[in-house]
Amino acid sequence: QIFTKCRTFKMSQNRLTVAPTVTVLGVIKARLIGASKGHALLKKKADALTIKFRQILKKIVETKTKMGLSMKTSAFALTEAKYATGDHVKYTIFDNVEEANVRVKASTDNVAGVKLPKFEYTNLGTESKMDLVGLGKGGQQIQACRASFATTIELLVELASLQTSFITLDVAIKTTNRRVNALENVIKPRLENTIAYIKGELDELEREEFFRLKKVQAKKKRDLDLKEAQNASGNKVITPSYEASNMLAVAEDEDVMF
Repeated sequence: QIFTKCRTFKMSQNRLTVAPTVTVLGVIKARLIGASKGHALLKKKADALTIKFRQILKKIVETKTKMGLSMKTSAFALTEAKYATGDHVKYTIFDNVEEANVRVKASTDNVAGVKLPKFEYTNLGTESKMDLVGLGKGGQQIQACRASFATTIELLVELASLQTSFITLDVAIKTTNRRVNALENVIKPRLENTIAYIKGELDELEREEFFRLKKVQAKKKRDLDLKEAQNASGNKVITPSYEASNMLAVAEDEDVMF
């Protein structure tokens, strides 16, 4: 019984302050239907984002593994190129580089209404003087080092795209889950408690109206019986006494003889 009272008090607190009418009941029911549909859609969105989140996480782990091996290979290739050509080759490379052949294009990918940034590695493929570097000695090592670092840059761009999408998805998933929890634990129970309150008040008004009608019908029946009794007694007028007694009047008590 104590639990029932506490639950009733909690339900009365967690509801909207509205007038208990049929019109308001229809409006609250429409809001509850909308909240239920929104909750279902947000739940599906959260599931889709979670699936994409796990896929990106798996790709990040694989790309980081490849990145470690590629950085190791690139560092070793640079060491080989320096050993074969000497340290002075870097000045020759600086002089021959005019414009970068690698470009990074930024675009967006839409996942369940969330825009994820996406970076793409693009090689312009233009002719450069780098192909002629190292003709005297160490040309093979320099070209191998160049190709190795190009692969590393491609992996680096892919890893940057994945990590940026990962962070964006993480924020979107947290926001969506907060909205789902708010609809499930706050909005919907409040609307349901409001509907239950309005229905209870309408039922109470209906019971009061039914009781009033019964009283009216009973009075009409009593008046009809009284009229029939008057007709049966030879048209003798019998008036019902509805006058209330005066409680403040002084009543005369009879003398008590001992």
